[in-house]
Amino acid sequence: MILLPGLLFILWGEAAQCRGQDGSFTFNGDIHHYAVATNTVYVATKDRLYQLSHDLTLIQNVPQRGVLKGGVLRPDEVQFQRVSETAWSNATFRINVLLPLVESDTLISCGVIEEECGHCEILKLMDISSLQYSESVQLGSPNRSSASVAVLVKVEKNPTKNDTYILTAIQQGQDQKEKPSCTSGLHTVQLQNAEKNQKRGIFSLSGEQGTPSIESTGEVEFVDGFQISSTMYLLSNVRSGDKSNRIRLIWLKGKGSKSDTLKSLRGATLRVSEAEGHRLVASSVIPGAQPVLWSGVFSADVGRTNTELLVFDISPDLTGDQIPDPDFYSGGDKGSSAPEPKTLRPKAVLFRQSNMTSVLAVRHNTWVVFFIGTGDGQLIKLAVDKDYHTSCPMVLYRADDDRQVFPKIHLDPVDRNHVYVPVRNQMKRVPVSKCSTYRDVRECWSAQDPYCVWCGSGKSCMFEDDCVNSDWLSIPEDYQEKMVSHRVTKETTDQITLNVQTHLTAGQTARSNFACEFSAGSSALHCTSGPPPLFPQCTCILPNGTLPAEVLVKIRIGTMQLSERLTLTNCSDIRGPPSSVLCRQCIEAGCGWSKNKCSWANEGDRNDSVCKRMVSGIKFSTPEISSIAPSVVSFYGRNHAVLYGRNLSDVTRVRMQAHTDCTPQESPVWNNTGMNLTFHIPSADSKGVVKVCALLPDGSCHGSSTITYQSSPSCSDIVPSSTWLSGKRKLTIIGSHLDFVEGVTQSHAPQEVRLPENRTYQNLTFETVAAVNAQGPFPSTVFLKVANKTLPCTPNITVYPEPKFLSFKFIRVGGDVRITIEKKADKLEMKTAELSVWGVLGGHPYPCIMTAKESHNETDTFACEIQNTLDVEFQQLMIKYGDETVILRLKSSFLFMGAACSAADALLIVVQKSAVVLVYRSKQKKLTANMNRLMENLELDIRNDIRQGFVDLQTEKTDLMENVGAIPFLDYKHFASRIFFPERETLMKLCIKDIGQDAVKVQLDECCHVLSQLIHNRLFLTSMVHALEEQKSFTIKDKCSLASLLTVALHGDLLYLTEVMEVLLKDLMLQNSNTHSKLLLRGTESTVEKLLTNWMSICLYGFLRESVGQHLFLMVSALMQQIKKGPVDCVTEKALYTLSEDWLLWQAQDFSSLKLKVLFAVGSDGELSEPLEVNSLSCDTVEQVKEKILSTFRSKFGFPFNIPLSDVCIEYERDGCFVPLEEVDRSSEVIGEVTMLNTLKHYKVPDGATIKVLQRKSHPPLSPQGSVKDDENFSRKYFHLIDPDVDEDQRKDPERKKLKLKEVHLTKLLSTKVAVHSFVENLFKSIWGLTHGRAPHAIKYFFDFLDAQAADMKITDPEVLHIWKTNSLPLRFWINILKNPQFVFDMEKTPQLDGCLSVIAQAFMDSFSLTEFQLGKHTPTNKLLYAKDIPRFKQEVRAYYKQIREQSVITESEFKSFLREESKKHDNEFNETAALRELYKFIQSYFTEIKDKLNENGAPTELTEQLHHAKTQFDGLKSCSWS
Repeated sequence: MILLPGLLFILWGEAAQCRGQDGSFTFNGDIHHYAVATNTVYVATKDRLYQLSHDLTLIQNVPQRGVLKGGVLRPDEVQFQRVSETAWSNATFRINVLLPLVESDTLISCGVIEEECGHCEILKLMDISSLQYSESVQLGSPNRSSASVAVLVKVEKNPTKNDTYILTAIQQGQDQKEKPSCTSGLHTVQLQNAEKNQKRGIFSLSGEQGTPSIESTGEVEFVDGFQISSTMYLLSNVRSGDKSNRIRLIWLKGKGSKSDTLKSLRGATLRVSEAEGHRLVASSVIPGAQPVLWSGVFSADVGRTNTELLVFDISPDLTGDQIPDPDFYSGGDKGSSAPEPKTLRPKAVLFRQSNMTSVLAVRHNTWVVFFIGTGDGQLIKLAVDKDYHTSCPMVLYRADDDRQVFPKIHLDPVDRNHVYVPVRNQMKRVPVSKCSTYRDVRECWSAQDPYCVWCGSGKSCMFEDDCVNSDWLSIPEDYQEKMVSHRVTKETTDQITLNVQTHLTAGQTARSNFACEFSAGSSALHCTSGPPPLFPQCTCILPNGTLPAEVLVKIRIGTMQLSERLTLTNCSDIRGPPSSVLCRQCIEAGCGWSKNKCSWANEGDRNDSVCKRMVSGIKFSTPEISSIAPSVVSFYGRNHAVLYGRNLSDVTRVRMQAHTDCTPQESPVWNNTGMNLTFHIPSADSKGVVKVCALLPDGSCHGSSTITYQSSPSCSDIVPSSTWLSGKRKLTIIGSHLDFVEGVTQSHAPQEVRLPENRTYQNLTFETVAAVNAQGPFPSTVFLKVANKTLPCTPNITVYPEPKFLSFKFIRVGGDVRITIEKKADKLEMKTAELSVWGVLGGHPYPCIMTAKESHNETDTFACEIQNTLDVEFQQLMIKYGDETVILRLKSSFLFMGAACSAADALLIVVQKSAVVLVYRSKQKKLTANMNRLMENLELDIRNDIRQGFVDLQTEKTDLMENVGAIPFLDYKHFASRIFFPERETLMKLCIKDIGQDAVKVQLDECCHVLSQLIHNRLFLTSMVHALEEQKSFTIKDKCSLASLLTVALHGDLLYLTEVMEVLLKDLMLQNSNTHSKLLLRGTESTVEKLLTNWMSICLYGFLRESVGQHLFLMVSALMQQIKKGPVDCVTEKALYTLSEDWLLWQAQDFSSLKLKVLFAVGSDGELSEPLEVNSLSCDTVEQVKEKILSTFRSKFGFPFNIPLSDVCIEYERDGCFVPLEEVDRSSEVIGEVTMLNTLKHYKVPDGATIKVLQRKSHPPLSPQGSVKDDENFSRKYFHLIDPDVDEDQRKDPERKKLKLKEVHLTKLLSTKVAVHSFVENLFKSIWGLTHGRAPHAIKYFFDFLDAQAADMKITDPEVLHIWKTNSLPLRFWINILKNPQFVFDMEKTPQLDGCLSVIAQAFMDSFSLTEFQLGKHTPTNKLLYAKDIPRFKQEVRAYYKQIREQSVITESEFKSFLREESKKHDNEFNETAALRELYKFIQSYFTEIKDKLNENGAPTELTEQLHHAKTQFDGLKSCSWS
């Protein structure tokens, strides 16, 4: 131990550290640890310790760099000596423990040096540059990220003396690093001296009888530690052996010696719910007397996506004899068979929010206020009354990005009106309330904020301490929805009494001056005798028993006045059929609801919750919500979102509600088609998930969906960082959440909004705006438009003058011309991809393909090639960049050189031509001119087709972008119902609940309850399934329906459903064991096979959405993009770009790409929108053009166009007039009786043409059905790209067949495969990849089940097991998903897409096959496409199966916990009653057969009686009638 008196600390200021205008302090490194004492805040970063005042003003900071000396022979004698910033150093002291000891005026600072040696320092509390003492000793954890605790505690030595110790609790487990070389004796829980005058010196572990400690039996992570009175509390997550995580609480009695304290160990287990595996994330004691209340943040999963705040009573139980603890033991008293400790259960669940990371509880009067930090950078305040009723959560701080709040939040000890919120490298000092923002007394009260009072003297909302006298009012001691309420009662004497109640707390001055004044109309209302006003209530007995229609009540409280206008109605006059609307009207009138009618308040229920249980009484179609686009937005909201579903016609508003205690936000709707509607997503104060439902005129809300609010977009870089004056340069913004950006503007032209071209989470591409009448260079700020906000982007870009092209020269190389262009050097850093160059000859442009760029001091040189040109000399070039076109002419010197070269070339050509003429004449005698012409044309066609196929193969991949915007996932119940009932839409609708039903658990009626009990008997259920399957009339479709109805009915008990499935599977295996073992689970010929599909879908939904969904959507999007690049025949649906030979459009004629400028008619006066660029093809039909316009609109803006396709009409601008484009009109080409659909080529629409989109007023006479596609004879009456008689011609005319060679176009299959191959590979790898080396629970469990069954059946052939696993997972689940993406996403599957997906699905299954496929010239193309990839895929599959087999076994308790959690996640989302009623239809049809099977299986008599009872209930009760 070395004492360094008088050590001089040199303090250095840092440019990167500063105090912000908002009172926050920014450090130059992330915060590692911090502590608060008296009026000072201490903050440790990686290599510096800061001392700040309570308002975060910097006092001083000390660097933690130094020199490590000594310790060569004895590591515990190593010395750390701090040095100045500029001096040489070889070590950094990293602080893991900061403990202010106010009584001794010291700050204890401990940690490790270079992650090796423990080191502690004692600093002066008010001057951290003053070192009092240092020692090489380990205190606390050697690892900063460790889940360990260090806290100061007091131990009572005798009635007059307390000793202060440091209680350390250190994480134990396999993941912990080895002990530092300088350290020894790290025990789980220890007590170390905290003061120098203590026996055996500071930091000593020794007690009066050795070195006492507490050890753990398993892995333990400590979350919090504290002391209340003489009791110490430690909270931890414990995992022993194969048990799931448990949350443990330890009590220690701080009396006597260290040994006495540690031996007083008592413990309890905190039980969150019946489901196992919860983890404690954060902790805070609730201040107050007995009982000891404590709050904790618990997570239901490792990723903390599902967290909840709970309250426990953790009052210590130190009575009785000490019982050994199963997880902790003191000294050597390790209990081998310790009993389970007592279990504590929560008193209340207060709050659920994703990713909570920290909590601080503060008591204010009768309320408790919780300050909650989150993983996405929010500080949320939650006020809770004495009955644990929560007010609406309020966001006090919200980071723009996703920075996590530090695990600990502290209150400012000086004013107690601020909390410290550490976020990455910043310390925020956030006010505990926003009282001053509330403008009047009602706003102040409605905030439900215990800190705020309305001050009569200040006439404003403020903190109570700021109100100069006691003339104030605030919220009451318990939660109330209204500030003033009233009741109307009627006595038997016909006396009517009006009671007015104020729900307030008031200061003494205000309470003593309380009065009420009643008036009706313009005159005062004279109340007859009654009790005088007494805060908080006043009463008026109405004269003559008459009830005025309206009463104005003026209430005086101190110097403050409240007015409340009451609409009164005779309670007995509120009549009508009982409904929720009538009930609410009754309650709001001050009456009571009793026996389905309105009565006086003293005769009925006054709680409006009784109304929520009633139906509206008005007949509306019940709306269903299938999806919302977009469903993930920034907290600024989104304009023009679209809600999709059914029965939406009566919907008036869309309601969004974050928490049940908050006032919901509602948005009006427009463009309501009944199937979709448009609405605005409003901004939100907080990030997180809100529930969405569709509001009907009667006030009821239906449908269930969610919108997720995330952080706002931010920029970190712009590449390139410059543009030219004329604009239209493509720049890429790099940052986060950029997929939320709706438009981009620039500071030099803020009115010009550019639409993003490609958006992903991290990248966004846009075209710059031209700078009119400006001279460069100058800086320009880029702004991002998000909803109604405009956000600046940093850094700025620079606008430079136009690039200057100086000259060019050319040289012939073989049949090509190579051109070199010189440009003046500038700072634009122009790339070759930004230039388009053509050589111009005789007014005709020849494209020059860019090949290279070289940069020199004064010039930049670009090279390009014009291929396959004749003997020509280019005198000028046309150069295009952005929106500018430059004409560059050949200089005279180059012209002379070109002329000389041309003369030599001409001589050579003359010689060559002479030879050609001689050869031609000799052959002319043998061939006819007609054959020559035919052969030349045929050869040219084939050459062009093959060359184009080759070009496609080489360039295909660069055209596809990975930008797809927000992924339109279906919610769980719509996904599951499409899997369960793919062909039974009626059953699908019956079995789904909407938000109006899933809010509460619906009680089953008597008959359904009896049936539910029956199917929960395993013997009955398995007997019933076997009995039904034995009936010949019970079809495969019936078996699938039975399996899915059972899945719905038992969805809330997945554990039981799994047990039943296992029993049925074992029975199926026994049937197939003799001859067909390899065919097990290959088809869907039994109920259990469909049951397995459903079970896999339920258990793998989370994995599908989190790990596979994005890759699947990217692949599908890439396929759709690729298909749209080429022609698609509108009649046969065949496409030029496809993976399937069956769907290949090999008869396609020539086509060209067109870029259309599309204008949308907006408003009622015919105004037009900004042009939208849409890619199309000359061969597209009018219907296809409309589809591409609407598709581009949706991909650009993130929501669909508000007019359905059938009502859209388009017009083409020609010579200043707009010409309507129709699918069929009088100009359409007719061949025989078949009409060709009109195309853009038919209308001669050129590249760059302007198209206007309008809403069709009425359908044209030639197509009254809206579209010719609606014609039932469409395929016989119309044709598009394939001639109607092409098949006949091929049979009759062999020469035409030669001109139409399908094999030439097979390269299109390969080019499509190349284009999407990376997406397919990523998808496959995401399916058979293991997250963190572990397969999803369901896969591991089921594969182990199959292994066990094979062992029981003595099956040793490894091929059988491989086939079983392949049939159960890839074939039953993944193929279903791959071929039907519409089960997962809100999208439509076209026939072309279906053909491509079938090829990919075949390749996927071939990867799991054990058979080697022999390839030859007759092999189908779908096998040849992936022939080279399959062997590699097979290796990956074998490795995948091997990893799962070698993975550690999932314990039974772990898997049960998983199943319970899955059931809990989707509780009440399905209509169990409807499923049970449908199930009974099967029982009714085969009642005798089921009863016979029960008798055959030896079922007890009670079971048969129960079956008869169910039949009696269903047959006799009309309330159980089915739809």
